[in-house]
Amino acid sequence: IFLSLQQDVIAGFLYAILILVVFHPFVDLIDNFNLTYKYAPLIIIRTAVEMTAVEKIEEQLASLRIAKRSALSEEPAYLLDIDVSKPAQSESSRFVAVSCSNKSIRLYNRATLNFLREYSSCPGILNGVRFAHACDSVVFSACSDGTIKCWDIRLATQKAVQIFSGCPSSVFISFDINSNDLIICAGTEKLENDTFLVFWDARGITSSANTTKEPLGVYSESHNDDITKICFHPIEPNLLVSGSTDGLVNVFDINKDNEDDALISTCNSDSSVSCIGWSGKDYKQVYCTTHDEGFCWWDTAQLDTEEPITLLHVLDVRDAACVENSSLHYLVGGLYHEKADKLFLIGGTSTGNIQLLSCGTDGLSLVGTLCGGHSAAVRSFCWDLTDESLLTGGEDAQLLLWKPGAVERSLAKKASMKIASSVQKRVRVHNSSLKSRKK
Repeated sequence: IFLSLQQDVIAGFLYAILILVVFHPFVDLIDNFNLTYKYAPLIIIRTAVEMTAVEKIEEQLASLRIAKRSALSEEPAYLLDIDVSKPAQSESSRFVAVSCSNKSIRLYNRATLNFLREYSSCPGILNGVRFAHACDSVVFSACSDGTIKCWDIRLATQKAVQIFSGCPSSVFISFDINSNDLIICAGTEKLENDTFLVFWDARGITSSANTTKEPLGVYSESHNDDITKICFHPIEPNLLVSGSTDGLVNVFDINKDNEDDALISTCNSDSSVSCIGWSGKDYKQVYCTTHDEGFCWWDTAQLDTEEPITLLHVLDVRDAACVENSSLHYLVGGLYHEKADKLFLIGGTSTGNIQLLSCGTDGLSLVGTLCGGHSAAVRSFCWDLTDESLLTGGEDAQLLLWKPGAVERSLAKKASMKIASSVQKRVRVHNSSLKSRKK
């Protein structure tokens, strides 16, 4: 034991000498900078504050606990997409809308998670859900019958108050509405050799049921396979990003006169795109996850420079993420936290655990694992900035509300469900033959 202790002391002494040899030439430079540069204190303080802010947010995310749990429906279904109504001024969100695998949209009270009503479009399949930004009573969903449907939840009718029609043979599998509620865009499945981004004027929604609007126009040249995701810029209503099973992530400025001019950039994820979003200061960055659990992150602010636009490219997050005493089975999507200026990924396990990963240009790291909520894979989430809460939905048909430090009153965890969702039935193997586009 004594010999081992001596070896440790000697090794430590030699290691300290090595550090001094490496850093000694820079000590005077650092001291001189700290003593003479007038802005040095501000830089040091700002760096410390920024690090503290990020650490605080990461601690807050890791401390998320179940606050509410919705009651189980008589017809259980996978919860595939979630959106919360946008609050007016200082008010909190009032409603939660969920897109389900049983072809319906379910509406819940945001505070209690009590079920309010359900919309359907049989025999069409509803896919995705979004609230309008300016009016929290207006909700949209894409339909497999080639339409986007809009409901006003203030009305007693189950019928859509507005229908945005496309080609009857088109199947819309993705859509979004821009930040000023003027434009709706939807993406189609591949039909023969064509895929389309279809645009409508979203203004003038009335209370008269079944009012129909025709498209403003389409983009047809930028993707060559199913357009799986569409996401408008959070601030600039003219910017749009789309992702496809062809592996391409395209950024458009829809104020331009034609599709060629509108296409700002094309980034290649090298795999089928499952989720896309905006991040970074002023939302100048774009990220995507893929169906084979890859992750790509680009900085569009570097498009006009000689700097590379790729911030990080991970072929398989399951291998790259350091998850202690557990494993990451899949990704659900990304979450950009404005206050911390930090991008996070949300993933999970087949048993319902949720894992939060912090993204940096040097890689991914585990922030925390949320356990005890879901009993099967999580398929959707929505981050609510108004109260720093997280909503999650899964294959166990449960809708959960997570808040920092919350305590759940009811602990009725549902056993795992195994039902075939409409999305699973439509998933197909990615074609590795991708067309190359500009930077």
